[in-house]
Amino acid sequence: MMSTPHMGFSTDMADQLQSCLTDGARALDAEGDLRASRQYFERAYQLAEQADDVAVMAMAALGLAGLWVSELRTAIGAAQREARLRAVLTRVETGSSLALRIRARLAAEADYLAGENAAIRAVLDEARSAADPVPLAEALSLAHHCLLGPEHVRLRAELAEELIRTSFHTQRRGDLLMGLLWRTVDAFSEGDPHAERLLAELQDQLGQRNHLAIGFVVSAINVMLAIRAGRLEEAEALLETCAKNGAAAGDIDNEWWPGAQLATIRWYQGRLPELLPMLRDSAYSPALSAVDNSSVAALAVAAALSGDRHTSASSLAALCGTDLANQPRSSSWLVTMLGVVETAYLLNDAEVAARAYELLSPYAGLPVVGSLGITCFGSAQHVLGTAALACGQLDTAIAHLRAAVRQNLALAHWPAVLASRQRLAQAYALRGSAADAEAADRELDAASKEAAPLGLPVPGRPAPTSSGGAQCDRAGRRWRVTWANHSVLVDDSIGMAHLAVLIANPGREIPATDLVAGLAGLTALAAADGETGHPVLDSKAVASYRERLSQLSAELDQLEPGDDPGRAASARAEREWLTAQLARATGLHGRTRSFSDQGERARVAVGKAIRRALARVAEADSVVGEHLLETVRTGLRCSYWPG
Repeated sequence: MMSTPHMGFSTDMADQLQSCLTDGARALDAEGDLRASRQYFERAYQLAEQADDVAVMAMAALGLAGLWVSELRTAIGAAQREARLRAVLTRVETGSSLALRIRARLAAEADYLAGENAAIRAVLDEARSAADPVPLAEALSLAHHCLLGPEHVRLRAELAEELIRTSFHTQRRGDLLMGLLWRTVDAFSEGDPHAERLLAELQDQLGQRNHLAIGFVVSAINVMLAIRAGRLEEAEALLETCAKNGAAAGDIDNEWWPGAQLATIRWYQGRLPELLPMLRDSAYSPALSAVDNSSVAALAVAAALSGDRHTSASSLAALCGTDLANQPRSSSWLVTMLGVVETAYLLNDAEVAARAYELLSPYAGLPVVGSLGITCFGSAQHVLGTAALACGQLDTAIAHLRAAVRQNLALAHWPAVLASRQRLAQAYALRGSAADAEAADRELDAASKEAAPLGLPVPGRPAPTSSGGAQCDRAGRRWRVTWANHSVLVDDSIGMAHLAVLIANPGREIPATDLVAGLAGLTALAAADGETGHPVLDSKAVASYRERLSQLSAELDQLEPGDDPGRAASARAEREWLTAQLARATGLHGRTRSFSDQGERARVAVGKAIRRALARVAEADSVVGEHLLETVRTGLRCSYWPG
């Protein structure tokens, strides 16, 4: 109830004040229109301030705080919210329901930023003893939002169920919808096989009358479910609907949630580095929650995959701080830890991986769900397996990854199933027994069968063990070099092209003149020098290349559908390279092009180019770099001897 308006405050203005307050409450609680509610409540607060109507000022200040915790995330917005709430708290009756609601909001905002929950739980206990159910409903929802870490998954479910029961006393539809939403989110967070039943019930409620803010969350969950089902193209199309719903609700998370979901899609497509510009911008956006570091974790992984070791290592160090245990236990904690582990694995940082393993171990049975169910990366067992793999604990890694496959199957998260099978196969290959080789093949065969009907990327064969050779393949405009359990992306260069040829032909000595023959740059250089030319590839070399082409073509023709796809890909890559070299080295009607008779120049040029490439590889990953430095030979004849 409003207090008496200030003297001189007209009846029309008083009516306008009451109208703004009523419209704001309807927009927030019944319609979920956060933008409209903020406009109404701001006007109501200003009018109430002029009228010195403390009760309305208090209700408007509460309305401006919003539906969720930490809706106002800029330093200015958060400071203004707190200042207004504290100012009105000193003027309302101490034991009133209004004072209890204000104290609940202040406690929740402070706890959320500090990663704590004691203050809001204390106010919640008070609200349970109060006669008015409205403060209880609000305190239950606020407390739930402050308990979104993985350690409180069961407690959250109890709070959500209590909120649903309390909503029948408040008779506010918004309380019922919030309770049902929280219970749905909790079910997905704990991997409840019946989570989609709760989602269907919530969607039925929204079908009767929409609630924009809760509808936005539901549309985000639907994107997550499409990703889990392996319908990645459909999920990407649903992103547009999700973004529109977020914009319509005026929800600040609309600035990151669609980006996080796109990052999930690109992760499973093997295309995460494409999002580097977006991730760099998102990591430092003021629109992000102060306790959400998932965008920095995604940036660290994307940078590592792209070969940008400096950005990746810096981002990982920022996430770890003085102790990785200090990461806020928010709704994004598991996703952030996934990014930490994946980055540590890619950068060969066993110390960080070991610390992450220790912190994650209590939550092995949970799925890695981000925020309010908007994204899912499968079982936490996969993350633990990857951490163990980075630490060289192969038996432990295999145990976790086998569990990850089972749990991801139970979640029906098909991209995660494929990812876990592929990493499990890699762990088997690294352990290296005859039985392990058979087990690795079984996992990859199963993954291929599961991927095909969904149109998902088919996992390749595992990287060779440390006793085997490296692999070097094109990855867009870069080269991916893989050895043991290490994989690194390096920018394209002449030296990397030479390395790729040597790695594809282990144990074969290749003349430096042959390596350089297909590079038009040296041909142009020779012509510019005005020197008498001789064939770039003499007839013997051409014949040798053509003979090798014939061997490769015959080998590919004999391959059966179930044969090793890794060997087929390697053979095709070598065939394409040889074809390109012959095309560049021969002129019309098969006549060879010319290159100056300077074998020494070829030796020097090739040697310098390869050494520069080796330095780049070593800079990106010291383990792979050291292996290649020990096994690549340069000179008049170049070779790769993996041992």
